[in-house]
Amino acid sequence: MSDRKRSTALALASALAGSAVLLAAPAAHAAVVDVAYDCKTPIGDKSAVSPIDIKAVKEGDGYKLTMSFQKGVSSSPIELGKGAMSPSAVILVGGAEKVSVPVSGPPNPEAAPANTPIKITDLSGTYTPKKSGKVTFTAGVLTIKAMGTTTTCTPGNSPGPSLELDVTAAGGAAAQSGGDTDGTLPQTGPTDSALALGTLGGTVLLSGAAGVLWLTRRGQRARS
Repeated sequence: MSDRKRSTALALASALAGSAVLLAAPAAHAAVVDVAYDCKTPIGDKSAVSPIDIKAVKEGDGYKLTMSFQKGVSSSPIELGKGAMSPSAVILVGGAEKVSVPVSGPPNPEAAPANTPIKITDLSGTYTPKKSGKVTFTAGVLTIKAMGTTTTCTPGNSPGPSLELDVTAAGGAAAQSGGDTDGTLPQTGPTDSALALGTLGGTVLLSGAAGVLWLTRRGQRARS
């Protein structure tokens, strides 16, 4: 086999292997969404807009969610000392299943001056899917407790999702990879079949190219 043919075979094998990686990667889409909060405070109704970012990191059977506020949404007529305010919120999950995930964060690390938007610390919680598929994560009600008072902020502009993610329910991956113990392959869905074919194709081509190289070198040694 010529060098050009061997290069073509190896390039095709790499392309198939790359396709397999793309099929295996979870699809996700994130966006920073402006949320217009209508707040019920001890000193009357207030409103403010904050861009909200939600991230998810796989941890065991679940996902650690982190909700970040880029602007403060409430203020106090008096200074709030360090650690005087405790924030919490709800992240609404939609799509494959509809649930609410509570998230919370540490108290304010620094004193908050009077009549100044209060910086909300990052809020986090754990989401464990019970159904596999595409889900969305949207900012829900925010609650701020400070000095014996409670402020409740409700999104008033029907914000869109800050994150879309393909998730696998607990035990789903194990069920697919369990298989039988007699050496047969487990039955999988269409995506898994495509992934298996892509990987198998890459292996066959690489083995074939390696075999040709070995035969070519062996023939050259025989002639010499």
